[in-house]
Amino acid sequence: MKVVLTGASGLLGPALVASLRADGHDVVRLVRREPAGPGEARWDPAAGTVDPAALTGADAVVHLAGVGLASRPWTPAHRRAVLDSRVQGTTTIAKRVADHGVRTLVSASGVGYYGNPGDQVVDEESPRGSTYIAEVAAAWEAATEPAVAGGARVVLARTAVVLSAKGGAYGRLLPLFRLGLGGKLGSGRQWWSWVALGDYVRAVRFVLDHDELAGPVNISAPEPLTNAEMTAAMGRVLHRPTLFTAPGWAMRLPLRDFAEDLLGGQRVVPRRLLDAGFDFAHPRFEPALDELLAQHHPRTTS
Repeated sequence: MKVVLTGASGLLGPALVASLRADGHDVVRLVRREPAGPGEARWDPAAGTVDPAALTGADAVVHLAGVGLASRPWTPAHRRAVLDSRVQGTTTIAKRVADHGVRTLVSASGVGYYGNPGDQVVDEESPRGSTYIAEVAAAWEAATEPAVAGGARVVLARTAVVLSAKGGAYGRLLPLFRLGLGGKLGSGRQWWSWVALGDYVRAVRFVLDHDELAGPVNISAPEPLTNAEMTAAMGRVLHRPTLFTAPGWAMRLPLRDFAEDLLGGQRVVPRRLLDAGFDFAHPRFEPALDELLAQHHPRTTS
């Protein structure tokens, strides 16, 4: 296949590019700067432009680009940047997908779409939540409509927090836990949905290959856990205490509305992936974390 990718420099993009290219697929990375070689092409989401040559003959577009939720302090300006980057970028990609007749668009979204439903198990049929992040996710997904109207198969990849030591939430948490400074957020009773980076890559490739999948698809491990369970598992695997607790009131001061999403959570199951026959290599958090740390810090044997 020829696959065009945005967001290729983030946490998820490089792993997906490497996997596709290892199997002989042609991958074109869309970049905002001057392209550095034949594997890159220029796009400008604010101006609504994409190099036409990049999309000519493309079988699929995987759209991952967007300002990180926790990349800066959660100020009104950052909130606006988070929303604008998703809506502008997705609208641009969706329109160009329609213009060029690209068959498949896989567009990133998040499990934050479901808001904070408490202990309720949610799948792709569950309603949208009412938090700010849920509103962002809904606008993000709605921006794919031009591609749907143009006849493309659009997959809304509602992705959980990705387990990786290279970046994202766990890239920030692991150093704290290694120092013995890890602990619960608030009560710890909120559900945390997650997915191993390798399973994320395999899931995206799975939906690329399965034409019957369209609309929302949860990319989340089938066994979510509470924040307290996750904290305890990280302590066991890292052999560190997890005595600290970040009180809810203290988190609300700097994080404002974002604190409600961190102190809430979603108990997500990947119903559509499982029904389609996808097999998770890492369905449980603690073994996945143990393997991840073994890869980055190999254990020596005598």
